[in-house]
Amino acid sequence: MPRTDLEGHGPVRFGPPLPEDGLPVLPELSAVLAAAAGRPESEPVGGGSALREAACGYWDRRGLSAGPDRVVAAPGAPSLLLALTAALGGDVLVPRPCAAWWAPYARLLGRPVFHVATPADCGGVPDAYALLETVRRVRAEGGDPRLLVLSVADDPTATVAPPELLHETIEAATGEGLHLVSDETWRDTLHAPHDTVLLSPAEMLPERVTVVTDLAGALLPTGWPAAVARFPAGQTGDDLHARVLDVLTALGARVAAPVAAAAVHALGEPEPVTARVAAAVRLHARVAAAAHTAVVTAGALARPPQAGRHLYVDLGPLRSALTPRGVGDAQELEDFLATRLGMPAPGGHRFGDDLGALRVRLSTGPLLGGTDEERAECLGSPSPLELPHVRRALILLKTVFDDLRDEALRREPPR
Repeated sequence: MPRTDLEGHGPVRFGPPLPEDGLPVLPELSAVLAAAAGRPESEPVGGGSALREAACGYWDRRGLSAGPDRVVAAPGAPSLLLALTAALGGDVLVPRPCAAWWAPYARLLGRPVFHVATPADCGGVPDAYALLETVRRVRAEGGDPRLLVLSVADDPTATVAPPELLHETIEAATGEGLHLVSDETWRDTLHAPHDTVLLSPAEMLPERVTVVTDLAGALLPTGWPAAVARFPAGQTGDDLHARVLDVLTALGARVAAPVAAAAVHALGEPEPVTARVAAAVRLHARVAAAAHTAVVTAGALARPPQAGRHLYVDLGPLRSALTPRGVGDAQELEDFLATRLGMPAPGGHRFGDDLGALRVRLSTGPLLGGTDEERAECLGSPSPLELPHVRRALILLKTVFDDLRDEALRREPPR
């Protein structure tokens, strides 16, 4: 993620994009998009009937049934969150850390954003007691908290919230009258789907949860922006659906017609799409596990990645080795690691974490190679970690972190 002149140590203006999968586009999807490129008509605001019905089928297969009148499509999840924030009003609560794109859209609307601590077990979902205390404090100071954004399968921490912790948080949010937006972009990227229980908040609190899914998580390339939202049933959901459509109309936020056609195809989950998703998830899970081993062996801290194409690393234990290198905060750590690794390493401050904490998100996509041929080879290999270009990338990662560990050990006072 190259920096620009506007990025510095102050407020973060530009957050890093979603972690890309780094893989060539599925040929079947390219063919669908190309076939639709000659259509002169535009997709209506909120998505055409084919796109909304495809989204309903996608959610129905996941136990979240909904009719097309409760679904909205937009060119990416950020425009949906912007519309939802504008429609709901009030102050916004998010976990710390959280996806880099959540808070800026609230601030764009002039809405205060309050970060809430997460439990030790996972990210993406606020600790229930911390949530209650934050709501109490905000209201005592004259605020009006109305919206809680959370993510069961999380960016940036790559963790999956256990159902019991999620239930505690939802109970706390319900008691305070909050509406929940559940970002489920990464729900289809579980590294061990048979061993990981993922429940949507919409299954626990169907009347107060809006689900948002950016298709760039698993189904479409990140450069083809498309996302869908599922609104709760009842009058509250109907009113919110109508207000969100109003905002999207004012923004002119339409999914491009060729992208909509590809989204319809992907949401239908034909065999080539499901096979590619499964293969990509297996590949990134193996690379993420190897990267996790490399960083924790060197003394850094990171929860084992459970979903997505990334991991979140705390280099606090290696601070004594970083300080002499001029690294004292997350921005300086981002610059240092991006230079040493030759890949983006966005600092934790971009995800709402403390600037002084030495945390970064590392993505697995850049570890798959520098060309389409190398990345395609990873996808088809039974042993991708043994491919020369992947081994080189992982060795470089290990070397950079091992050097920091060795330096930290040299600086330890004698016992």
